[in-house]
Amino acid sequence: MSIEWKITRNQKPMPAADREAVLEAPVFGAVRTDHQVVCVWEQGKGWTSAEVIPYGPILMDPAAAVLHYGQEIFEGIKGYRHADGSIWTFRPFENAKRLQRSAKRMALPEVPVEMFVESLVKLMEVDGDWVPAPVNEKTLYFRPFEIAAEDFLGVRPAHRAEYRVIASPVGPYFTGGIKPVKIWIALDSARAGRHGTGEAKTGGNYAASLQAQTEGYEQGCSQVMFLDAETATYIEELGGMNLFFVFKDGHVATPSLDGTILHGITRDSVIQLIKDRGIEVQERKITLDEMRDGINSGEIVEAFACGTAAVITPVGQFLSKNETIGSADAEPGQLTVSLREELTGIQYGTVEDRHNWLYKLA
Repeated sequence: MSIEWKITRNQKPMPAADREAVLEAPVFGAVRTDHQVVCVWEQGKGWTSAEVIPYGPILMDPAAAVLHYGQEIFEGIKGYRHADGSIWTFRPFENAKRLQRSAKRMALPEVPVEMFVESLVKLMEVDGDWVPAPVNEKTLYFRPFEIAAEDFLGVRPAHRAEYRVIASPVGPYFTGGIKPVKIWIALDSARAGRHGTGEAKTGGNYAASLQAQTEGYEQGCSQVMFLDAETATYIEELGGMNLFFVFKDGHVATPSLDGTILHGITRDSVIQLIKDRGIEVQERKITLDEMRDGINSGEIVEAFACGTAAVITPVGQFLSKNETIGSADAEPGQLTVSLREELTGIQYGTVEDRHNWLYKLA
């Protein structure tokens, strides 16, 4: 496909001094850049326009389908400033493919891979100054998303959709540094059921996690871990990250993707980096009982979570209304720290990119 991009510059961008103040200490998701991407799809016509316009509110009819039937999907991907000033992103083609899989599940039009990648490039043509210097894990977080934009109250796939990209400078997701976090085990709620939307990156899955997430916050936890909806036996994923367990014999295990877990791109990258070291990685069902017994007996020696926002984060304790698993004095595991250093090194251009995961945006 070939669509001519139109760029309309913001005539009142944030003053450079104010922008630099934001970049000095960015708060996750709090401030957005000066521009946004907007691409429109119409049934029978396909993708009809692709623009970069000033950042601002979406003008939406109260009958817009997304407000009533939840046809919405999104992605998370980062822009990294390298030491030479260039701007790169990490595995954007995989994000594009995942957005397409989400679109198919949510009955939305698929954004072509080349349009997805080009949307990041075009946004950086006007907002490249918003990418922070490569210190203290500061990055520019892109939020590509697609919504059903037709004004229609009937229950059917929308005949008009919009793909948009906004961006926000961010610092570390967990502000306490690289130290083990506490995870709340959701026993009274589930994130996604079998044959549902668990594999799709859609807002409803995250809305379903918020009640348990709130319970976790009240108990001093940073994230919530969900079990399978059918039996409440098997570990699935956190509210926004995938889980890994390192065993005493050296192998690593992570819950298998059985239709209810998001296909994490960081997860896939971590698996590859572990295999590169000659370490066995098992993608399989892991029960809550196995995790509990393994941590208590010392059979499981490390636990960590991973995702685009938080990269790799060590986990020290798992709490529920019934029990506490693990030690409050846990230290980050050796493999956890080593993988984190390697992955962030690749992303910031200080470690060899053996798998050609980086893509230059500007």
